Amino acid sequence: MDLGTYGYPPPTAKKIISNYEVPEGVEVRGRYDAEFSKILTKDALKFVSDLQREFRNHIKYALECRKEAKRRYNEGALPGFDPATRYIREGEWICAPVPPVVSDRKVEITGPVERKMIINALNSGAKVFMADFEDALSPSWENLMRGQVNLKDAVAGSITFHDKARNKVYKLNDEIAKLFVRPRGWHLPEAHILIDGEPATGCLVDFGLYFYHNHSTFRRTQGAGFGPFFYLPKMEHSREAKIWNKVFEKAEKMARIERGSIRATVLIETLPAVFQMDEILYELRDHSVGLNCGRWDYIFSYVKTFHAHPDRLLPDRVQVGMSQHFMKSYSELLIRTCHRRGVHAMGGMAAQIPIRDDPVANEAALELVRKDKLREVKAGHDGTWAAHPGLIPSCMEIFNNNMGNAPNQITTMKREDAAKLTKEDLLQIPRGVRTMEGLRLNTRVGIQYVAAWLTGSGSVPLYNLMEDAATAEISRVQNWQWLKYGVELDGDGLGVKVNKELFGRVVEEEMDRIEKEVGKDKFKKGMYKDACKIFTRQCTSPTLDEFLTLDAYNYIVLLHPVETSKL
Repeated sequence: MDLGTYGYPPPTAKKIISNYEVPEGVEVRGRYDAEFSKILTKDALKFVSDLQREFRNHIKYALECRKEAKRRYNEGALPGFDPATRYIREGEWICAPVPPVVSDRKVEITGPVERKMIINALNSGAKVFMADFEDALSPSWENLMRGQVNLKDAVAGSITFHDKARNKVYKLNDEIAKLFVRPRGWHLPEAHILIDGEPATGCLVDFGLYFYHNHSTFRRTQGAGFGPFFYLPKMEHSREAKIWNKVFEKAEKMARIERGSIRATVLIETLPAVFQMDEILYELRDHSVGLNCGRWDYIFSYVKTFHAHPDRLLPDRVQVGMSQHFMKSYSELLIRTCHRRGVHAMGGMAAQIPIRDDPVANEAALELVRKDKLREVKAGHDGTWAAHPGLIPSCMEIFNNNMGNAPNQITTMKREDAAKLTKEDLLQIPRGVRTMEGLRLNTRVGIQYVAAWLTGSGSVPLYNLMEDAATAEISRVQNWQWLKYGVELDGDGLGVKVNKELFGRVVEEEMDRIEKEVGKDKFKKGMYKDACKIFTRQCTSPTLDEFLTLDAYNYIVLLHPVETSKL
């Protein structure tokens, strides 16, 4: 990585003095804050740097393997099951028993590590709250470090929030959801912390700081001797799960806790990973509590994996639901795989949010959620995700009505019929049409999401849905693919083909619409024009960028060095 990308001075120019007490070889380049210093202690940073030094070459190799796989797909290859690991897929092994404290995960709520959100989510009535450092968070220094402070207070049970506008104090109930934490993916750097002159790996910072400060308290007060619990994102291959397993083992050894204390659920949200589910569970078998259908990222990954395949273009994103054969097959195979190995098979996100000013539209949206959750529980999922507390009662009712007193369906819904699913089932091209409204919605959502992300919000309500980085990525890569191949918008009856001129007009018109919708003041104060430039550039780039957030990250890195005289 080019360190100059983040505006670092040449290494020989000036000596940098950190306001934080740091171990040898570590520089903290984020703003100094007394609260943050309680997280960024010398010992905690040493733990993070030990993880980085031990695993950075493994991580670099895994990311190079991703590039090699991408090259093969671009040349026409398709993902598939690895013949070399057939013995794992066909073997009769199981994962370590699920800890009783997290055996019931019927409804989980997710959201960023923002203070009020953490309190409301833990109090929401959900079984699990997944506190997110990844797709629901804009990874500014302030958000990341404030999030670590918030989680430390949450684990201690002392977290409160005073909403001055409402003069209301938020605090935890006596009964709260179980806390899972999702660190960033392997590919994301942490530019504010340098280890041996290189940006730290974002997920090791998120995991390392949280684990170091909270493992003991969490296990004693919430984990019943287990935990902490994690969600692991964006993996493409079991070699990446193997790295996480070794990270967990190193953390357990450091903390002097039993092997297998840490437990994690892996999101199956990339197309290559669906062919590696057994292998991923096998690598994490002492630390696994299941897999999750990360369906929005999965759609993004389908487009990205096949971006060089003009015969695999998707219809409008609103048409790519779980009734599509490739999505239904993915869900069913995940259930069979998890239950065969003795762990949870978690369903996908209900992204709807309550429509408070329109009861009829709100009831229609709730009915869609109910149907989706009924499909999941009848298919055999052990639990599901909701983006908003208002959805939890409906989701919980459906799972309770269909599961009774059972905490999960691991032993009762084996789904052996899914054993016959083939590579072709998992890769079947989705059916549907492409429309001008689809192009417009992609553009409108993408620009507004990036604008929010640049100003510190990674989870954004838009058009009665909670959008995060995954849905913005679908918008981006779909626009890119439609532009690349000049697709015909065949759902409008007009036969219009997508090209740069058409896209330019759409961007201009959608920016006018956004300004009208948000108001001139907010539009002027927000970063909509910067967001438009970023989103447009990525949609029209000759080559498809791996992740929207990698490019946008440059805009939110703020370094705060104290500089002394030249060396």
